[in-house]
Amino acid sequence: MSSPISIRSRVKSQALQQRAERFFPGGVNSPVRAFRAVGGAPPFIESARGAWLTDADGNRFIEYFGSWGPMILGHAFQPVVEAIERAARNSASFGASTAAEADLAERITACYPAIEKLRFVSSGTEATMSAIRVARAATGRKMIIKFEGCYHGHSDGLLVKAGSGVATFGIPGSAGVPEEIAHLTHALPFNDIAAVEAAFDAHPDVFAAVIIEPIVGNAGCIPPAPGYLSALRALTLREGALLIVDEVMTGFRVALGGALELYCLDADLVTLGKIVGGGLPIGVFGGKRALMDLLAPLGPVYQAGTLSGNPLAMAAGIATVSYLQNHAAQVYPRLEATAQAVFEGVADAADQAGVSLTVNRVGSMGTWFFNPGPVTDYTEAAQSDTAAFGRFHNSMLENGVWLPPSQFEAAFLSTAHGEAEVQATIAAAHKAFQAVKHH
Repeated sequence: MSSPISIRSRVKSQALQQRAERFFPGGVNSPVRAFRAVGGAPPFIESARGAWLTDADGNRFIEYFGSWGPMILGHAFQPVVEAIERAARNSASFGASTAAEADLAERITACYPAIEKLRFVSSGTEATMSAIRVARAATGRKMIIKFEGCYHGHSDGLLVKAGSGVATFGIPGSAGVPEEIAHLTHALPFNDIAAVEAAFDAHPDVFAAVIIEPIVGNAGCIPPAPGYLSALRALTLREGALLIVDEVMTGFRVALGGALELYCLDADLVTLGKIVGGGLPIGVFGGKRALMDLLAPLGPVYQAGTLSGNPLAMAAGIATVSYLQNHAAQVYPRLEATAQAVFEGVADAADQAGVSLTVNRVGSMGTWFFNPGPVTDYTEAAQSDTAAFGRFHNSMLENGVWLPPSQFEAAFLSTAHGEAEVQATIAAAHKAFQAVKHH
């Protein structure tokens, strides 16, 4: 069984980290990058191609986080690079409308029937925040329901029992969020439809919307239980609340039409991001025409952004989504087969080493939980052995495989991951589980 390149010195990365700490809190511009959950110093990246990252010291890593989701076609995918280069020659930003905005919107709506109109923004946080504003305006209600461990960006009202970095650092919410805002968010356990029904019964006519990650990705990957999403849709319709499906992570990844297609689900509002921008900053919120027409300049809901519809992001998004549309019959089966091989191969390595794991996976996203399982909600995910995960992560990194640096983040594959990467990853896992077992 082949093995990836062993990692040499990280002297340059360590020096760059020390320099970064002079300017940025924790030396990073997003908390999970700091490696606090797994220990050690993060490598600093100089370049990436396909499924591989190269750091400042010349080390190469097979990577499984794909810029946290968008690099479904691999890094530096040539059609995307060329599209960005062409667009950049005409200027990086106009602050005015371009035809490319409708070009990308046309492709998105073709894949998402639930999205009749949409608006581009620059991040997933903007998208979910704006969708909730629309929902409150449409219903005349203030409160929302979210689910424990689901992360919908860092706007004030959504940092209540969120996942991802919040889960990693054990923060119940966030300092700086007024209680008056936090009290407008009702957090419930994922995969528990009875809890949602009880909340509606206890608080009739107060919830504007239910917002959900249809597949949790920010408490680790947690799929919905059979029938859960359709029951949630039925409840929101009965209670006059809107259903906001946050597909920032799952959109175009688990299927061409995302989780809505995979689970035959309808939604009032949908948020997208990641893949839609081909690796550039982007967010999307869209849905039923009557709801979206509440936005200014047509309606009373104000939302704006100078960089919304940025021409470079539009170009990268068109190149990415077009490729997925034109090659869906090859892309998604290939991703499924590769993901199955790597997730099952690593799980087999754990079994041989006598290490208890639970593997949750949907398509090309998944998590190895250091937990005998099952893991069906955030409470169960939080029982994972995070120290063991940290040792596993660090050993994998030393053997040239870079996993998400948190037990509570999903791993992602791209079409650039092939048989060689799969076998090298499994070989590294055999070594890593020995390190975990003999700690």
